[in-house]
Amino acid sequence: MKIYQEDLDWAVSQGLITAEQANALWNALSVRNSERPQFNFANVTFYFGALIVISAMTWFMTLAWESFGGSGIFLLASIYALCFVLAGSNLWWRQEMKIPGGLLFTIAVSLTPLAIYGLQRTTGFWTQGDPGTYQDFYLWIKGSWFLMELGTIIAGLVAINFVRFPFLTAPIAFSLYFMSMDITPLLFGEKTYNWQLRLLVSLWFGIACIVVAYLVDIRTRRRDGDYSFWLYLFGLLAFWFGLTLMGDSNEFQKFLYCLINLGLMLLSVLLKRK
Repeated sequence: MKIYQEDLDWAVSQGLITAEQANALWNALSVRNSERPQFNFANVTFYFGALIVISAMTWFMTLAWESFGGSGIFLLASIYALCFVLAGSNLWWRQEMKIPGGLLFTIAVSLTPLAIYGLQRTTGFWTQGDPGTYQDFYLWIKGSWFLMELGTIIAGLVAINFVRFPFLTAPIAFSLYFMSMDITPLLFGEKTYNWQLRLLVSLWFGIACIVVAYLVDIRTRRRDGDYSFWLYLFGLLAFWFGLTLMGDSNEFQKFLYCLINLGLMLLSVLLKRK
C-alpha cells in the first residue's frame, strides 16, 4: 500500500491525527524511504548508465578482448571490478549515496564471469571441453560455462552480505537462469542429453528458483527493498518456457497447460506479485 501526503491530510480532516503528527510522520517516512529506488530522473539515469556498462562488459564484448589472452582478460576484468568496488564503497559508506554505490557493486559482480573465463582460458581447465570465445557464453548452451555462472552467484551472495542492495540479486538470478540450461549437458553429457531433457531440467530448475524466491520474500518482507523480484522473474522464465516448449498435440496436456497458467495468475494474486 502506497501512502501519499494527501492521505495524511485526509486523516487530519477526519480528526484521526493532528496536523503536527501528520507532518512529523510524513517527514519520518520521507527520510526512511530516501534510500529506496524511486522512479525519478536521477535514479533512471543511474540505472540506465549502469546497464550500459554491464552490457558493454557482457554480451557486447567483442573478439578484440581475446587478443589479450586468458591472463590479460583475467587481469583487466579484475582491475575493472576492483575500481568499481572502490568507487562503490566510497559512494555507499562515505557519501551516503546508496543507489549509485550499489549499482557500482552490481557492475563489479557482473564482471565475475569474464574474470573466471580469463582464468579458465589461462589454465585450460574446463568442466566439459573448450566452449569457445567469451561471446559464445550468451549464445550457446554448454556445460563448460558452469563455473562462470557459479562464480557469479557466489560473488553476488558475498556482495549482498555486505551491501544490502536489492538489484544485486539481478546478476544472481540471471546466472541461475543460464545455469538451468548449461547444467543439463554437464549432468547428462553432451551426447546423451536431448531437447526434451533440457526442457525438463529447465522446468524443475525454475520451480526451485521460484521456491527460493518465495522463501526470500517471506523472510525479508520487503523491509529494505525487494530482494526476490529477479528470482521470481528468472525462475518463472525458466519454468514457463520449459513448460511451454514441452507441449505437443495431446489435448489433455493442452488443458493441463491452461490450468497451470490460470494457476500462475492465481498465485500472483496470493503472493501479491504482478
